[in-house]
Amino acid sequence: MSLLKDRLQKLNSKLEASYLDLPLATKASDIIPGEGTVHATVMLIGEAPGALEAIERRPFVGRSGQLLRKVITQLGLDFSDLYISNIIKVRPPENRDPSKKEIESYKLFLDEEIEIIDPLLIITLGRLSMNKFLPKVKISQVHGQIHDIEWNGKMRKILPMYHPAAALRGTKVKNMFIDDFSRVKEYIN
Repeated sequence: MSLLKDRLQKLNSKLEASYLDLPLATKASDIIPGEGTVHATVMLIGEAPGALEAIERRPFVGRSGQLLRKVITQLGLDFSDLYISNIIKVRPPENRDPSKKEIESYKLFLDEEIEIIDPLLIITLGRLSMNKFLPKVKISQVHGQIHDIEWNGKMRKILPMYHPAAALRGTKVKNMFIDDFSRVKEYIN
């Protein structure tokens, strides 16, 4: 096993072992870890798992995840270049937005996950994940634009995008979501 895979496996084990100290988790299997290759060029970060994600223990497999995966496939992006995660690792009740306290509780795990994956590009899906890197902007003003920021002592490229759940609610946002995603392939090529 590669060193990075080993680090990621240890991080996920630590996360599951810490479930009693984390909000929303009542058992280790409530934790939904990230998914993808440790050598990913692109890391996608959503907000929180939903109902189907909690059942399957995989990120982005519900309706919004199906749209995300469909767009990724249609644009010819390679899943072997992607890693998908969330800012919190447990489903909030009734799919509500995670609270600031919940986001802060999972912060160290996500930070380490980002360090392990070390992607060329981080795509934030939704305003809450965008706020981790760009706290003073509105998603409607910056979606689809790559931002170079210094984060944890390293320069990172951040691409804020609407959450696919928002794209499911209206044609205008869906078209923006697809258009924004089309830039990913241009960027990584």
